Amino acid sequence: MFDDFLTRAALAGVGLSLATGPLGSFVVWRRMAYFGDATAHAAILGVAMALATDLPVGFGIMVVSLAMAVTVATLAAKGWAMDTTLGVLAHSALAFGLVAVSFVPGVRTDLSAWLFGDILAVSRGDLAFVWGGAVVVLALLAWRWQALLTATLNEDLAHASGLNPDRERLVLTIALAIVVAVAIKVVGALLIAAMLIVPAAAARGLSRTPEVMAGLAILIGAVSALGGLQLSLWQDTPAGPSVIVVAALIFTATTALGRRLTG
Repeated sequence: MFDDFLTRAALAGVGLSLATGPLGSFVVWRRMAYFGDATAHAAILGVAMALATDLPVGFGIMVVSLAMAVTVATLAAKGWAMDTTLGVLAHSALAFGLVAVSFVPGVRTDLSAWLFGDILAVSRGDLAFVWGGAVVVLALLAWRWQALLTATLNEDLAHASGLNPDRERLVLTIALAIVVAVAIKVVGALLIAAMLIVPAAAARGLSRTPEVMAGLAILIGAVSALGGLQLSLWQDTPAGPSVIVVAALIFTATTALGRRLTG
C-alpha cells in the first residue's frame, strides 16, 4: 500500500494532468510554448512577492503569473515580435524573482523546490489547491471549447461567427495563470511548460479530433506523473524532472508509432 505522501503525490500528478492536457493542446495548436514558459518563469517573482508581504504563496504566484500572461497577450495583440519579447520578459522575471527573494528579511528558503518542484512534499492543502485549480481550468475550457477551437483555427472565421478572438485569448491566459499557480509545487517553474507541451505533443500524432487529443494528453500526463514517481522511487532521482523524463519517453514512442501508422 502506498504511504500517505506517495498517495498525495500521485493524486497531485493526476489532478495536474486534468488541467495541462486540454490546455497544453491549445498551447501546441497555437504555438504558445514560449508564452507558457514566460508565464511560468514569472511565478518565481510571485513567490518573492508573497514571502515579502506574508501572503499565501499560491496567491502571489497567481497574481504575478496572470499579470505576465495579460502583458504578453496584450503585446501579441499589438503585433510585437514575440520571440525576443518573450525571451526578455521570461528571463528578466525569473532573475528579478531570484534576486528579490534575497532581499526579503528573515527569509531563508531553498528555491530549488520552486524551480524544479517537490511533488513528494505535497500536503493535503496543496492537493486541494491542485484539484481545485484543475476543476476551474476544465470548467473554463469546457465552457469556451467550441469558441476557442474556432478562434484557434481561423481568427477571420471567429469574427464571422460573432466571436472575439481577443476574448478567447484572454480565457487561455487566465487558464494558463491558474495552471502555473497549481503546478509549481508539483513540477516547478522551469518544468511547467514541459508538462503542458510534451503530453499534448505526444498525443497529437495519435489523434484525429481535438477532443481525442485533449483526452489522450490527460492520459499521457497522468501516466507520466505516476511513472515519474515510480522512477524516482527506483533510482532515487528528482521526482519533478523524472515526470518530464517519462513524458519525453512517451513522446518518442508515440511519435515513432504515429509515423509507422501513417507510413
